[in-house]
Amino acid sequence: MAQPTRALRVLIATDTYPPDVNGAGYFTHRLAEGMADRGHRVHVVCPSERGAPYVAVNGAVTEHRLRSALIPFQESMRAALPLGMGGHIARLLARLEPDVVHVQSHFTLSRAAQRRARAAGIPVVLTNHFMPDNLYAHAHLPGAVHGLAGALAWRDMIGVAAEADYVTTPTPRAAELLREKGFAGTVEDISCGIDLERFHPRAGDREAARSKFGLPERETIVFVGRLDAEKRIDDTIRALAAISGERDVQLALAGTGQREGELRALAAELGVADRVFFLGFVPDAELPLVYAAGDVFAIAGVAELQSIATLEAMSTGLPVVAADAMALPHLVEEGRNGFLFPAGDALHLADRLLTVLGPRREVLGRASREIAQRHDHHRSLARFEDVYRRLQAREPLRTRAEKTTAA
Repeated sequence: MAQPTRALRVLIATDTYPPDVNGAGYFTHRLAEGMADRGHRVHVVCPSERGAPYVAVNGAVTEHRLRSALIPFQESMRAALPLGMGGHIARLLARLEPDVVHVQSHFTLSRAAQRRARAAGIPVVLTNHFMPDNLYAHAHLPGAVHGLAGALAWRDMIGVAAEADYVTTPTPRAAELLREKGFAGTVEDISCGIDLERFHPRAGDREAARSKFGLPERETIVFVGRLDAEKRIDDTIRALAAISGERDVQLALAGTGQREGELRALAAELGVADRVFFLGFVPDAELPLVYAAGDVFAIAGVAELQSIATLEAMSTGLPVVAADAMALPHLVEEGRNGFLFPAGDALHLADRLLTVLGPRREVLGRASREIAQRHDHHRSLARFEDVYRRLQAREPLRTRAEKTTAA
């Protein structure tokens, strides 16, 4: 008779966690809650958003918030302070005795957790969300040093990843990138996943959604994310200006960021200030309505290892126009659920938007939903749990691809 599968003790270590607003923090929060919903004992160690350390229980997840300070040049993001961090994590590991530690980066807190876990003989999973492009603007690095800074950052990241027991990335392209940068170990691509029940087509809510966000009743391009340099939202505004004479269309931007002022100025310069709507920070609970207000999702960024926002838009039934860069081609099947355009080419983006806003929009949107279903977050959670159990049991770890080949 098969023995019942026992609940796992999981410690997730992350350098960013809500209320931080970014893809890695959002994924980690959903991972923690999802594992707890599957019956596991889940603890998260992360920086305190208050500065002072504290412990809180949110639902079935226990958060251990470490003393932190504001990151230079950032308005809200904080980093855990190194002094005493290692000892704190070591004591936490001794008390919790986790079966596995899952780190979400190679930065200070995650790195300390990995080092202490390995010293204690606890297996470590590392999920990579890192792209140097996402740091350049935040660190205010001049363009002349981006190449050197990126090379050094990748070298550091690969060194940390090499010490983990298992490494995952959100997409095959992200796994390929790790190998290109010199990582020689096993990498498994496991999608960040999407809650298909929360994000679903809401065509009947479109008028109410537009009213809620103060949007006129016209065709709407949507973007959700940080208004920062690597997102290249200026390309989308330029594309809007190029097509506004042909179609009655507007752009809704949900998010905040360092470039908001510049983007407002660009919209005014191009004569489309009355067609670009800055919605500001939108609470997670209201995000499905942002997508419901749209007709198409446009993303021009070039540093996406997956793009949770694009998955959310697709799950809601929106066609997508995306830059042909990094992992976005894994989500956009050319001509089926949207179109790709050469990164940085605003006129090509404009042409693709015109195509999507034509009579095929609904067909493309239905295909987006079908493709998004491959990324059901329940499937992703099951795959992470499988990795945890194999590590906990110390079974030989083989990727799905290797298993398929062996079969």
